[in-house]
Amino acid sequence: MTDAGRHPNIKLYTLSEVIDLKGYVGNFEAKILKRARYVSDKDCTACGECVKVCPVVRPDEFNAGLSSRKAIYSPFPQAVPSAYVINIKECLGHNPVVCAKCSEVCEKKCINFHMSDEEVVEKVGSIVVATGLEPYDPTELDEYGYTRFENVLTSTEFERMVSAGGPTKGELTRPSDRRVPRSVGFIQCVGSRSARKGGSYCSNICCMNTIKSTLVLKEHHPDIEIKVFYIDIRAFGKGFEDLYGKSRSLGVQYIRGLPGTVIENGDGGFRVAVENGAAGKISFHDLDMLVLAVGMKPSGSTKKLQEMLGLQLSPDGFFLEAHPKLQPVDAATRGIFFAGCAEGPKDIKESVTQGSAAAARAIRLMHKGEMLSEPVTAEVVEDACKACGKCVEVCPYGAITADAKRKIPARVNPAACAGCGTCAAECPFDAIVMNHFTDEQITSQVDELLAADPESKILAFACNWCSYAGADYAGVSRLQYPPNVRLIRTMCSGRVDESFIWEGFARGAPIVLVSGCHIGDCHYINANHWTVKRVEKVRRKMEKLGIRPERLQLEWISAAEGTRFAAVMKDLEELRKQVGREEIAETVRILAERTKAKDA
Repeated sequence: MTDAGRHPNIKLYTLSEVIDLKGYVGNFEAKILKRARYVSDKDCTACGECVKVCPVVRPDEFNAGLSSRKAIYSPFPQAVPSAYVINIKECLGHNPVVCAKCSEVCEKKCINFHMSDEEVVEKVGSIVVATGLEPYDPTELDEYGYTRFENVLTSTEFERMVSAGGPTKGELTRPSDRRVPRSVGFIQCVGSRSARKGGSYCSNICCMNTIKSTLVLKEHHPDIEIKVFYIDIRAFGKGFEDLYGKSRSLGVQYIRGLPGTVIENGDGGFRVAVENGAAGKISFHDLDMLVLAVGMKPSGSTKKLQEMLGLQLSPDGFFLEAHPKLQPVDAATRGIFFAGCAEGPKDIKESVTQGSAAAARAIRLMHKGEMLSEPVTAEVVEDACKACGKCVEVCPYGAITADAKRKIPARVNPAACAGCGTCAAECPFDAIVMNHFTDEQITSQVDELLAADPESKILAFACNWCSYAGADYAGVSRLQYPPNVRLIRTMCSGRVDESFIWEGFARGAPIVLVSGCHIGDCHYINANHWTVKRVEKVRRKMEKLGIRPERLQLEWISAAEGTRFAAVMKDLEELRKQVGREEIAETVRILAERTKAKDA
């Protein structure tokens, strides 16, 4: 952080919060609320004289509340800038009649109670989201006595206690009586891998953090008794299994099972009852101190930032990357990248690796000084546009603007448009043209594919990124599936207009398939949600017209699911055989009459 603060090309905002973000790749605009420090960071030398005279004492957040700080303080050692800051909500000195002792002893006169928050606007080309994470608060898991027993600590509190710069200077002592414990127990997965409390996901770092803590304890206190209660140990990193083996060789006991009850005895210690999965019985353990290996949860700012940037979140609440394998640091919105634990729990090595990857992706995008946009973008035919705003509603990227009140036609920002085509499919006035995937081009493909012997064919609309790639994978894997499937590639299943489906049935197709990425894994954020709504709407219309709704199928097939693609095609072939020539002819007749009625 010190290097970042000194770098001439890095502008570091501390005590600041992003309150608004808008724009698109190459032209983002960030509004930042820079909170007042009440201490000039240019003049302050961090001499500490102000701290000595401050009468306000509060728990120190950096030391997890195990020590205290003053109302004027340094957030943590080696903080950048190297200057003190005043928590104005705690300080008495903003009223000079009451206090102002820090201001009186400051020789540099760098304390100013008249400072105020300010808003700063920065224009940037790309954004790296590195919001980090927060430790789980085990207060709700009161069966472990965290709120009732003084000698029950979280792993975060334990880390600060055994740190050389911590409140006890690295000495392990019990909070209740300040003596060195003879036995310590660690409970794993507190707030992790639990659908009831905390998160159902694995927090990734807890097992190895506990193993490291046991090694530190054994190094300083070789005779201390250590017991680790666990579900299973996940030591999958480089050299991690060796550390686990070393911990066991030093006498650390690993007991498969989590405590059911924790009872405090007279001297501040505990008796813990555990169902030992390996031994198949209930065992009791006497401990002087208990450490809860708490899991990790997304940063509190994640949800707010997600709404500002229009990003996706995984079911666990972390940011969702564009693709877990091919684009692990990219957001679905172009120009936004993820680093560290914003995308999921990680250890230091993984965070550094992903941070470097995010920086490289941003440099690759911006180093030329100009942006190259994809040719597959939407264009608005202004004469046909009624400024209804439907396209604005469905665009996953916020690339379209329109003013319904003033009847100003919609406009598409080509730099922000990703070319999914959802806007063109949803436009009720056919006022949007998709370059390279126009309505005429797609309907011409439908007509040509069904020009001869249509009743023997299956018409399939497949999205470029998943379903079409899944078909390719089935082909290169030499999987057998019916040869009568006719694929039409679209960039997204959201591009499949209702008119394309009706055209297929009008030309004699017995079965029409719309296929795309799995829900939650769409290349265009949430465009396939509109696919679901559109297909359901068409099915309702089919039912009213007397056409069997099951003749229109919707399937989600990923690029790696070649086997699934082949299986779906076999199932559709069986369904096709159930559609007779008379039924197809009746469908063609119904749709022809429907078209005549519309034209009239």
